[in-house]
Amino acid sequence: MTTRRELANAIRALSMDAVERANSGHPGMPMGMADIAQVLWGDFLRHNPANPRWADRDRFVLSNGHGSMLLYSLLYLTGYPLTIEDLQHFRQLGSKTPGHPEYDPHCGIETTTGPLGQGLANAVGMALAERLLGAQFNRPGFNLVDHYTYAFCGDGCLMEGVSHEACSLAGTLGLGKLIVFYDDNGISIDGKVSGWFTDNTPQRFAGYGWHVVPNVDGHDAGAVSGAIQAARAAGDRPSLICCKTIIGYGAPHRQGTKEAHSEALGAEEVAAARLQLGWPHAPFVVPEEIRAAWDQRVKGAALEAAWRELLARYAQAFPAEAREFERRMRGDLPRNWQQTAAQTLETLLKQAAPQATRQSAQAVLNVLAPALPEVMGGSADLTGSNNTLFKGARTITPAQAAGDYLHYGVREFGMTAIMNGVSLHGGFIVYGGTFLVFSDYARNAVRLGCLMSLRVILVYTHDSIGLGEDGPTHQPIEHLSSLRAMPHMSLWRPCDAAETAVAWTLAIERQGPTALALTRQPLPQQPRTPAQLADIRRGGYVLLDCSGTPEVLVIATGSEVGIAAQAVAAANAAGRRVRLVSMPGTETFDAQDDEYRESVLPRAVTRRLAVEAGATQSWWRYVGSTGRVLGIDRFGASGKAADVFPHFGFSADNISRHIRQLLEE
Repeated sequence: MTTRRELANAIRALSMDAVERANSGHPGMPMGMADIAQVLWGDFLRHNPANPRWADRDRFVLSNGHGSMLLYSLLYLTGYPLTIEDLQHFRQLGSKTPGHPEYDPHCGIETTTGPLGQGLANAVGMALAERLLGAQFNRPGFNLVDHYTYAFCGDGCLMEGVSHEACSLAGTLGLGKLIVFYDDNGISIDGKVSGWFTDNTPQRFAGYGWHVVPNVDGHDAGAVSGAIQAARAAGDRPSLICCKTIIGYGAPHRQGTKEAHSEALGAEEVAAARLQLGWPHAPFVVPEEIRAAWDQRVKGAALEAAWRELLARYAQAFPAEAREFERRMRGDLPRNWQQTAAQTLETLLKQAAPQATRQSAQAVLNVLAPALPEVMGGSADLTGSNNTLFKGARTITPAQAAGDYLHYGVREFGMTAIMNGVSLHGGFIVYGGTFLVFSDYARNAVRLGCLMSLRVILVYTHDSIGLGEDGPTHQPIEHLSSLRAMPHMSLWRPCDAAETAVAWTLAIERQGPTALALTRQPLPQQPRTPAQLADIRRGGYVLLDCSGTPEVLVIATGSEVGIAAQAVAAANAAGRRVRLVSMPGTETFDAQDDEYRESVLPRAVTRRLAVEAGATQSWWRYVGSTGRVLGIDRFGASGKAADVFPHFGFSADNISRHIRQLLEE
């Protein structure tokens, strides 16, 4: 009969073989955590390899993603659509087995990991989503949403600050279905972590309010199993299982050393490991009896079939709720979405007085949120400043899991990574707010959201020097350009209520992150024709035009549109031909067909001026070498917005001067 150790050794062998063939990778963690993985995946994890997207599956996150061969081996062995050839092409261009796990729900990879700590924060988001979804849909006798989130993490994950942000909040919320395995092997790339990481991790997590199981022998299947059972019994708190392991377990000369962490073992050490582990099989060969013992397809199909029988009975008892649950888990918008979007724009068009776009965004939410029960909002301790709380929102607390608004506290990085996890879980459209300048704190989580094309909405207010008195520490300069440079990001900087409404509706519709850069200061509402209103969705459009071919093109965004409009109107009144283009979404504009882009920015017109209260870097592509950019390539200054704007040249008079100089050239 196949033993647990033999099953775990299959992971060890596949991991060291793949790293050896690639001559690149991290064999130590997969070899060290193989016994833990065998117990979890063999005895506890509820999943169906034949349907990796089953809604009520347990989620598994490999936060220490450098040990990716552990996950790839598990997926192959348990029956997911990952082949032995895929493992043999580990870390090769175009393979399904890249160096760090990349989100692939069809193969069972729940999230992209590698930047340490973020997978752990994603797991917090997944557990949060499970809690909220269950509160919304479960009924007595019908636990439609009832699954665990398991995560592996290492010393590096716990050294990263995002682990503090996310795990502190998880403890506060009492996310009892989150179970984390800490691989306490004492080794990182530089060597023994005792030289730089001496935290009392069990006490730290106990201080967060977690249930902690300390000093578990990670190579003792019985101890690991008992720890998991204890964690599952502690249903009111998340659990940390602290596993003492040996990195590179089984490699006689490398185990327990930094060399086992991130270097191929070498042919001699691989051969020696095979002898020590009692694994006589050739590279990438797993005996049939071991493959059969690992295979979870029959068991997984039975688990899902039982759940689908529950869903069928649920649908008979609660047909409307069942349809809504399935819609949300598919990620579809409600059938009446187009009417809701139209109603949102119609409502915002009634705003006549000047209004900050952060306030316009709140007005949008007041219309959208009641029509979209999947919307979940929040803010990093800036709710009143971000205007992210909509009418009727219910705050999420440990006692109120049926809410739809979360106070994340001052945790911008943790908030964003948790939002990624909520989105990955499914069933929600999630947004969260902070100041634009503090997107720096969250940047790597923003980047991973883009890498995975997650529907996450980033509400960034106080978008320029226009925030005024808080000064240069709070005034974003380079942030608009840097976010626009991020692949798959859609950034919108609306100039008034109408553009804000359109930006929000596009963010809801989009499969990918959207950043909304919104003002603190009030902005005037711009008049538009129906055609212009329709063209907002194109990202850039002609807001003010002239008779005949323009002599000068002025391009502006956000709060600078109103200022530029004054200068353009004055130039046209004086007999010149100047066109003003509002471009709230550059990426969206760039995606339009050539004919439309030419109609807005004709190539023949080379006298061009871009106006934005931020770094000039991203605007030269639109104005060319003969054009001008009125921006800010230095830090801001403290003072009232009405004084700071003209101080940096953002006035109708200064824009008029630039137009005149372009005409004279």
